[in-house]
Amino acid sequence: MRTGGHAIFPSMASLLDPDARGRVILVGAGPGDPGLLTVRAVEALKSADVIVHDGLIDMRVLDLAPADAHRISVAKRRARHTLPQEAINALIVAHVRAGSVVVRLKGGDPFIFGRGGEEVEAVRAAGLPVEVIPGVSAALGCAAEAMLPLTHRDHSSAVSFVAGQCKGLTEQDWSGLAGQGRTLVIYMGVATADAIADKLIADGVAPDMPVAVLEKGTCPGHRALKTLLADLGAMVTREKVASPAIIVVGEVVELSDAEDKLVAWARAAESMNG
Repeated sequence: MRTGGHAIFPSMASLLDPDARGRVILVGAGPGDPGLLTVRAVEALKSADVIVHDGLIDMRVLDLAPADAHRISVAKRRARHTLPQEAINALIVAHVRAGSVVVRLKGGDPFIFGRGGEEVEAVRAAGLPVEVIPGVSAALGCAAEAMLPLTHRDHSSAVSFVAGQCKGLTEQDWSGLAGQGRTLVIYMGVATADAIADKLIADGVAPDMPVAVLEKGTCPGHRALKTLLADLGAMVTREKVASPAIIVVGEVVELSDAEDKLVAWARAAESMNG
């Protein structure tokens, strides 16, 4: 609908108006532990008619929604998607047009490698109301659990987030993101750990820069492992690290509680040779 040549969008629906129908709420589910949900996220889940959720969402989070809410998994795995993004967008829009309150539940934060921006664009293009409730990102949740400060007055005055597989490493420019006084956090980098280490070293990052791998952060079976950048790919292989996991590169890693796997491996090698 247009007035005076300007598009009129439906007014922003809000949780302050619990009777509003036909709306989308993008909700960040955090890194895994349900205890890290925001109060506002819990309120949104309780209002849902339809939940369109990522994979790896803890069932205790889904259980916060009404028992009769329709739950739809759009889980994605590396190189294999249940639905392409365009189909997810269309699914959300269709349910909203039917008058449902749709909670789009995403791991971590919707706007940090969650494609939340694309979904907001799609909903707005359809002329429908949408709001976003932030979540604790994987980087923040996993780092806190490992006692790994991403910034520190003595060690790091900058932190950057990058994706380890989006559009291929060769198309990404990470120049200046890692090195002394900086912290680099890499999402989705387990499968490309060897290439990541090679890329950073080629860009001038010291091979002995500390690096941590935070696996399954805030979830059962979580591990925090550390080594040196030159050993990153080998450690991921030795320790059989599996996704979800994030990689942290920087001097701040030395302040963490992560287990030093380079030392442990060296000791094991010495005992075998002895």
